[in-house]
Amino acid sequence: MRIYRAKDYHDMSRKAANIISAQVIMKPNCVLGLATGSSPIGAYKQLIEWYHKGDIDFSEVRTVNLDEYKGLSRDNDQSYYYFMHKNFFDAVNIPPESINIPNGMESDAAKECARYDEVIRSLGGIDLQLLGLGHNGHIGFNEPGEAFEKETHCVALTESTIEANKRFFEREEDVPRFAYTMGIRSIMQAHSILLVVSGQDKAEIVKRAFFGPVTPQVPASVLQLHNHVTLVGDEAALSLI
Repeated sequence: MRIYRAKDYHDMSRKAANIISAQVIMKPNCVLGLATGSSPIGAYKQLIEWYHKGDIDFSEVRTVNLDEYKGLSRDNDQSYYYFMHKNFFDAVNIPPESINIPNGMESDAAKECARYDEVIRSLGGIDLQLLGLGHNGHIGFNEPGEAFEKETHCVALTESTIEANKRFFEREEDVPRFAYTMGIRSIMQAHSILLVVSGQDKAEIVKRAFFGPVTPQVPASVLQLHNHVTLVGDEAALSLI
C-alpha cells in the first residue's frame, strides 16, 4: 500500500485527481470504478477543470459506480445517479451509454444484482476503483458483518450509516434503509484501488482499517490484501498512523 499525506482536502483532491487522470491518459478506454459522497467531490471538480482546459479526454472511458440507494428514482436529488451526473458526468464527455450505475428502482434484488455483476464482467473488470471510507469501515455499502460479501448484493444499512446520511434528507423516515452495492470480490479484483479520506473524524477508522486485523467487522481492512492500493489522506485523517 502506498500512502500519500496531503496538507488538506484540496491537496488530497488534487493528488487523487492526478492518479485518476494518469490512468485515463495511459489507457484511454479504461474502466473507472467511481464513488459518491463528500470525499471524492474535490477530485471530480479537479478532473472537470482539467477536462475543460483540454488536458484530459474521457470519450473512451467506461464507468461502473459502487452503489445506489434502493427505492430512489434517478431524478431524486439524493440518488447516486443524480449525484454523479451533477458532480461529474454532466460536465465531461463520457458517453451516456458508457456509464453504469445500479438501478435503485429495480425491486427484484436478485435480478438487479445479477445484472450488475454481468455488467462488470462484460467490461473486463475495473482498471481503477475509487473508494471513500465510512466511519464504520464500510466501502461502497459493504457494511460490517460476519463475512465479506463477494458480489453485488442488496444490503440493509446500519444505524450508523443511516445516521450519517440523515443530514441529506428532510425527514429521517425519508432516508433509504437498503442499497445495492458492488461486492468485495469485484472491488478486490480491480487492477488498482484509490482510497480518499479526509478529516479528523476518520483518523480512528483509518488506523483500524489499515493497521489492525483483516476482519469483515471492518470491511475496508480487506484492502490490506490487495497488491495495488493507494491511500490519499489529509493530515487530520492520517494523524493516528
